[in-house]
Amino acid sequence: MPEVLRDLGADPVEVLGEVGIGLDLFDDPNNRISFDLRGQILAHCAKRTCCPHFGLLVGQRAGLGSMGLVGLLAQYAPNVEMALQTLVRFMHLHVRGATTVLSEDSELALFEYQIYQKAAVGNDQVGAGAVAVAFNILLELCGDDWTPVEIRFAHSKPKDVRPFQRIFKAPLQFDSGHYAVVFSKGWLKRRVSEPSPVLLDLLQREIERLEVKEGDNFVDQVRTLLRTTLVSGHASASEVSELLSINRRTLNRRLRIYGTHFRELVDEVSFEIARQLLEDSTIQIVQIAMLLGYSNASAFTRAFRRWSKTTPAKWRAKKNVLAHAGIN
Repeated sequence: MPEVLRDLGADPVEVLGEVGIGLDLFDDPNNRISFDLRGQILAHCAKRTCCPHFGLLVGQRAGLGSMGLVGLLAQYAPNVEMALQTLVRFMHLHVRGATTVLSEDSELALFEYQIYQKAAVGNDQVGAGAVAVAFNILLELCGDDWTPVEIRFAHSKPKDVRPFQRIFKAPLQFDSGHYAVVFSKGWLKRRVSEPSPVLLDLLQREIERLEVKEGDNFVDQVRTLLRTTLVSGHASASEVSELLSINRRTLNRRLRIYGTHFRELVDEVSFEIARQLLEDSTIQIVQIAMLLGYSNASAFTRAFRRWSKTTPAKWRAKKNVLAHAGIN
């Protein structure tokens, strides 16, 4: 971020100081800020530099090397698919308000950055930067002959798309409801390295130690997995249990200890995702229903009414009125 500010002719000390951030924050890669503050900083920098694609430029400079041990573990994965799954599994060590999702169909794979924490200010900056990082990661893993099928952005098409065209050199889709890199499924089997089992074990143990140090409780771990699995259609209790390396009975027992149960967490996370999509995108309600695994829009509407005492359409309309009035 400071480097991009300098390249744009701005003084990082001055610009970041205006939002209460000192350059010493960037001295240690383990320093962290909230997801909301990150969006606010990027939005402020974009405004001060008169560069509406500031977040994109920041993301362009990052890749696996900026993700510490998790990035290193991905680099030593045997193939692209396992490398991306590593990032999905451990992304919570870097970002709290979003997660990554890897999904595929018969021909295409989609590496997606899902923003779930409400951050009205700077969501477009954060999302564009995340797509640039994802693009760089895939280029590192696949090699220079890799090309994406499409690059997708949740925000609306900017007035000037040339910066996006220069970076991605691929078809661009804006207002798509999500941030993602779409590529041919065949690249998932591309070999990345010949990993040393000993090195992989050491890295895995160190990352797991970091997870413990982070102090995530069990319920938060389940919520994180649900944010990933709900949109990929793998959010059953059995599938989440498998991802946690426990059986379903243990999952339910441990959730009861924390005073909750699996269905309650599914509803909580579904409502969170639905609110974010209704408020921050123009994606149709029937598409949101399908994304969350509902058979039709009516079933989703009934569930949404149970969560909020209103319908998705009324919720979106109310939020749009408040947004136009400048009320969060």
